[in-house]
Parts: sequence; structure tokens; C-alpha cells
Amino acid sequence: MATTTPPQDQTRPADKRAPGRLGNVIFKGISTTSGVMILVMLAAVAIFLLYRAWPAFVADAEQFEDVNFIGGNLWSWVAPLLFGTVLASIIALVVALPLSIGIALFISHYAPRRLAQFLGYIIDLLAAIPSVIFGLWGFQWLRPLVEPVFAWLSANLGFIPLFADYNAPARNITTGGLVLAIMIVPIITATIREVFLQTPRLHEEASLALGATRWEMIRMAVLPFGRSGMMSAAMLGLGRALGETMAILIVLSPGYAINFFLLQSGQHNTIAANIALHFPESSGIAVDALIASGLILFALTFGVNMLARWIINRRAEFSGAN
Repeated sequence: MATTTPPQDQTRPADKRAPGRLGNVIFKGISTTSGVMILVMLAAVAIFLLYRAWPAFVADAEQFEDVNFIGGNLWSWVAPLLFGTVLASIIALVVALPLSIGIALFISHYAPRRLAQFLGYIIDLLAAIPSVIFGLWGFQWLRPLVEPVFAWLSANLGFIPLFADYNAPARNITTGGLVLAIMIVPIITATIREVFLQTPRLHEEASLALGATRWEMIRMAVLPFGRSGMMSAAMLGLGRALGETMAILIVLSPGYAINFFLLQSGQHNTIAANIALHFPESSGIAVDALIASGLILFALTFGVNMLARWIINRRAEFSGAN
């Protein structure tokens, strides 16, 4: 009995190589090169900052005598700027994080579908607004709005150093922190919203089936699942607040003090705003000092991100996200 051989697949290449192999190699090469380039650019920025900042680090106080905005050694000048940067960012994060979590929960679990889509578009649009617009808004609209509130706080709670001795206008670190909070709310909200939407549907339905209310379901299923994502969003917003320049420069009345008088003008400043204020008219050792302060801000941001990544990795196994 004659046997018939099955017809050969005419579409398969003669050399029997897997289809798309060349494309995979090309894509892998592009992806690897892109990843390496990120490290190269980061290293290049760090090397440039260190090279230009080194003369300021090794200079003595006499070399800064002609620099009117330093008036001493480098570290006594940078320390208040570093303190103001951290203080403004903490104020912004304390205000923005609870607000962002609430907005994200409303969009993901409470709002009707059409309203949720509309609010999502608005949040994404707010994240794209330039910082100078937020600065002008804070100076023209927010500052007059908060001045009566600050006056009331100083009059009734002035025995607390945080609220003592307020004098108008409200160009203080608290106003700057509030502007930063409004700036980072869209970034934090957009990230947390996407994390909440990734909560397994079965977890939510199981909680509701066991008799939990919607808030109890969110507290037992959604928030534990999104804990590491909320931490990531907070650190992302903190990184934006630490490096913000124009909004703080427009709103804040600068000073070089280390204190917690949140309602007094002329007390604090940030590193980024100080660089933008003095860099155009600086030369010589003054430029090196400003670049040195930029290197310190770079190290601070890098350290905050590393700490956040360590915290996220430790908590991720308990969040349910993996």
C-alpha cells in the first residue's frame, strides 16, 4: 500500500529559522542601548557637577568675600537653602498626599464612569501645566486668599512658634508649600489612580460578598494592595517638589534662616530657586558655588529615591501587589 507524504509548508523559510528572529535581536539591542544610555547620562551629569563644584568645596571663606549672596563659607550658605528645600517639600507632601489619595479613590471606586473619565482627563491636563503658571496663580490668587487665614492663625495660635509673628503679604514658606502641593497633586493622583484600578476584582467582590461596606472593602482590599504604589507616587511627587524652581521663585520672599516660623516672610529659600535667582549675574567662584548647591540637591534627590525604592521593596511582599 502506497503511503503519501504530507505536503510541506511552503510558507516556512528554507533555513527553518524562527520567524521574527532578526526583529527580536534588533529590539533587544535598542532596548539594551537605551538602558545603558540612561546610566551614562546620569553618570555624565554627576561627573560634570562634581568637576565644576570641586573648586567651591575646597575654597575657604576668604575666596567668597566678593560674593555678596554667600557672605561666609560654602556650608553655612548651603545649609539654610537645604533646610528650606526640605521644609517646602514636606509641607507640599503633607498637603498633597491625603488629597491625592481621596481624589484617586473617588475616581476609581465612587464616581460614575463618565465623570471618572472626565476627572481623569482633567488630572492629566493639570500635570502638563508649566510651573511658571502655577507660580503666577499662587502669587495673584492663592496668596490673597490665604492671608486672612494666616492672620487668624497668628492671632489665635501665635503662642505656637510655627504660627507666630505673621506679617502680610503671605510670601512665606507655607504659601510656597501650598503651591507645590497643587503642582504635585496631579502627578500623585494619576499614579495612585492607576494602582487602585489594578486591584484584583475578585478581592473586592469577595469583601462585598462577606458583608463589607464599600469603605470597608477599600480599607481591607484596595489600600493594602496599593500601599507600595502610594509610596512610589509620594516619592515621585516629592522629587518634583524638591527640584521645583519658578513657582517658588515667584511666590517666596527669600531668606537664609533655619527655623520653623512658617508664616514669616523672608525666612527661607530653596536651592533651585536660589540658583535661578543668582546664576545669570554670577561668575567665577560664585558659579562654582551655585553648581555645588546643585550637586547637593542632586545627591538629596538621588538619596530620597534610593530610600523610597528600598522601602517599596520591603513592603511590596506584604501589599498583595506581587
